[in-house]
Amino acid sequence: MQSTVNYLWHTDDLLGQGATASVYKARNKKSGELVAVKVFNTASYMRPREVQVREFEVLRKLNHQNIVKLFAVEETGGSRQKVLVMEYCSSGSLLSVLESPENAFGLPEDEFLVVLRCVVAGMNHLRENGIVHRDIKPGNIMRLLGEEGQSIYKLTDFGAARELDDDEKFISVYGTEEYLHPDMYERAVLRKPQQKAFGVTVDLWSIGVTLYHAATGSLPFVPFGGPRRNKEIMYRITTEKPAGAIAGTQRRENGPLEWSYSLPITCRLSSGLQSQLVPILANILEVEQAKCWGFDQFFAETSDILQRVVVHVFSLSEAVLHHVYIHGHNTIAIFLEAVYEQTNVAPQHQEYLFEGHLCVLEPNLSAQHIAHTTASSPLTLFSMASETPKGLAFRDPALDVPKFVPKVDLQADYNTAKGVLGAGYQALRLAQALLAGQELMLRGLHWFVEILQATCRRTLEVTRMALLFLSSSLGTERFSNGAGMPEIQELKRATELRSQLRTLAGVLSRCSHNITETQMSLSSLSSELAKNRDQVHEDRSTQKIQCCLDKMYLIYKQFKKSRVRPGLGYNEEQIHKLDKVNFSHLAKRLLQVFQEECVQKYQTSLVTHGKRMRVVHETRNHLRLVGCSVAACNTEAQGAQESLSKLLDRLSQQLLQDRTKGAQASPPPTAPYPSPALKDLVLHMQELYEEMKLLAFDLQDNNRIIEGLSRVPSTPGV
Repeated sequence: MQSTVNYLWHTDDLLGQGATASVYKARNKKSGELVAVKVFNTASYMRPREVQVREFEVLRKLNHQNIVKLFAVEETGGSRQKVLVMEYCSSGSLLSVLESPENAFGLPEDEFLVVLRCVVAGMNHLRENGIVHRDIKPGNIMRLLGEEGQSIYKLTDFGAARELDDDEKFISVYGTEEYLHPDMYERAVLRKPQQKAFGVTVDLWSIGVTLYHAATGSLPFVPFGGPRRNKEIMYRITTEKPAGAIAGTQRRENGPLEWSYSLPITCRLSSGLQSQLVPILANILEVEQAKCWGFDQFFAETSDILQRVVVHVFSLSEAVLHHVYIHGHNTIAIFLEAVYEQTNVAPQHQEYLFEGHLCVLEPNLSAQHIAHTTASSPLTLFSMASETPKGLAFRDPALDVPKFVPKVDLQADYNTAKGVLGAGYQALRLAQALLAGQELMLRGLHWFVEILQATCRRTLEVTRMALLFLSSSLGTERFSNGAGMPEIQELKRATELRSQLRTLAGVLSRCSHNITETQMSLSSLSSELAKNRDQVHEDRSTQKIQCCLDKMYLIYKQFKKSRVRPGLGYNEEQIHKLDKVNFSHLAKRLLQVFQEECVQKYQTSLVTHGKRMRVVHETRNHLRLVGCSVAACNTEAQGAQESLSKLLDRLSQQLLQDRTKGAQASPPPTAPYPSPALKDLVLHMQELYEEMKLLAFDLQDNNRIIEGLSRVPSTPGV
């Protein structure tokens, strides 16, 4: 045990060790509060006095939630060694998070944004206080959990930090190889003499490498054999990197350098976030300090990302889930353009469903009017244009599975198990994403089919009502020349009108038949979708993969313990060999389930989805044609209504004249318009006129519904 006046610790509770100090988990003697103590060793006192006290002075000057707090500076009782008493971060460092097999391909999007927010805030505080860190790396970014379980990351280890204004330079070299600016790397690692002075932007390079590492799980610049074994090529990669490139790799000895201008397909960040992040990485991973962004632009661009909100959009035509990052103060027009950039669906062709309802996004409204979405409850985008679905793009995890060496090599076996487990977790995430994609495809189609079915029902109801009226009207000889009904011009026009109505009835009858057939087709499709959704809900492939991973993880933990041992006894070695065999069998089973029960089902569902989308598009277009026919019927009905109106006017005038004459004298026997017959004709005309008014109204109402298929109805507040 060691102690100071107020704190004590056991030397076995080592948290970290460096060239000049060791960090231990300690406790306050009075309260029992956990803290971290940094105890400086003999080598630290070989440094100049100014350097020794610099870390104390820097930490005293800083006070920010994203920087590890300094509580006190004390001395050990016996050796009088200086001790920094600091905030204890119980969840390790960003490096330990990235070293977890679960994060072998980088952090999930939400966690990456937390890292970005915390690092940017912490660095901004350093800059406000005129301090350059000079050793930014995942190992110097500590993690703890807040009261609500959220991660909080804090910058630590200010042993290399010093005060420096934006326009000042420094010559001394600090930092960790993989994260060093190339100019510093040349001097510190390659030991080449040069008198370059370094500015505050060297921290930006280290931040860029750290962010790339957090996003992908790998370092951006990797020579053959690794950065520590091939230092000259490492330097070449960083200094010869073309503008815009964010990564460089040498895949074989003396092989060419390969450049990447985007994040790898295995990256867990959405394409929407990647499109925002890549330009930042490209401009801070710039070897020429004159071309590299300054802190002002870096903070402005990263703050721009962090101030955005994400809208989840599932493109039904592509079968792809998109994350669209926009500002809350943007208009919906800007959101629609952002969707266009990711989906290639023009704003005027975008239609949206949310939780089963058609919704309109008025371009002039604020984006704050868009409903709150999640990955499992996104806006569903329906494109007016039919296209072949792309589906989720991914790299087969089997391609990233390393193989065990035949002999027992504890360190190599641990590294291999870690790599295989990382690929296994990637397979699990992909399996979950493929299953979720199937659910979103089926659910989106189900919703749209329901909307088409509702339109069919309403259209069929109104069409049948119109046919019922027409059959009633055409079933009686209201306008024929019966007894006592002379030949008159108005009666001839009524006969023509009857013929016109007969034609109208034929058109509506065909429309009714077509709608009935469409209903049957949609009903069949709806049943298929419901059956497929049940199958997706009953799928247990992800549980099988998880079961394999749980067993593999237990073996991995044992390998992790064994690697620090100098060797194994005979029996332990035999158990180790059996564990390697079992681990390999589990990995093989896991990948088999992934391919046969996840990928193949997804690919089949993708093909089926494409066929169904074509059916939906054809059905929709067919209903539009029906709408045109109904619209034509509406026009015909309006024309007939106008004709009836004119006939009624003339006949009513004639009836009025007849009554006037009757009041003056008895009509002669040869009167051309017998009053009873004329009254009966006018009565029939009036009845037909009122029924035609109802028909025209119903057809107009139905036509508005049909027209709604070609544009989203207004439902504000979505």
